[in-house]
Amino acid sequence: MHVPMSIIDTPNLPLDRLSTLYPVLDELPATLRQQVLHNESRLVHATAGHVLFNEGAPCQGFPLMLSGEIRVARGSPEGRALELYRVAPGEICVVSTSCLFGHLPLVAHGVAINPCVLLALSPAGFEQWMVAEPFRRFVMGVFADRLAELMALVEAVAFQRLDRRLAAALLGRGAAIAVTHQVLADELGTVREIVTRLLKRFERDGWVRLARERIELLDAPALRKLAAGPR
Repeated sequence: MHVPMSIIDTPNLPLDRLSTLYPVLDELPATLRQQVLHNESRLVHATAGHVLFNEGAPCQGFPLMLSGEIRVARGSPEGRALELYRVAPGEICVVSTSCLFGHLPLVAHGVAINPCVLLALSPAGFEQWMVAEPFRRFVMGVFADRLAELMALVEAVAFQRLDRRLAAALLGRGAAIAVTHQVLADELGTVREIVTRLLKRFERDGWVRLARERIELLDAPALRKLAAGPR
């Protein structure tokens, strides 16, 4: 994790909230837990839109989310980005974890979707906590879950038609969605022009109504049938 200079950090640690979101920390030896928290961590406040880490940079911390959400995505030389996952309070960042495990550069970038507060462990602090079996079990368990999600994403990108994936992305967000075509393109790992073309096709079919940064769902069953694919 790389923290830009424009992000403010503070030494005041909200220990109660940290334990609530990451109860595994209560299983650590008290001395080890306190030593890392006071000597190998810092509290970071990030405003919406700030880049918390970049592809190719060394990982300089392990984030424990307290509030807000981080979007982790991988970019392409053409400027496209594919969202891999999001990190919410109580979760961990697999990209940062794998970077620290292998002492390798980061393979994706992370951006604060909204104002975020997180505790950033130094690489040394992360290694100290990984010696403790409860923390190691927690990290590896979440790592395995995230890996399964990423494999499902790879399968979706490689084998599912984009119109089906777009239909699925529109469902479950309510009857009116406040979202730009670019955001949908980023989520699906494609370009805005293709998403716009597909949405206009959906509109012609009477499934949606398009407005500026807004999509109204008019025929959710039709979208659901498309998303399900052939039976």
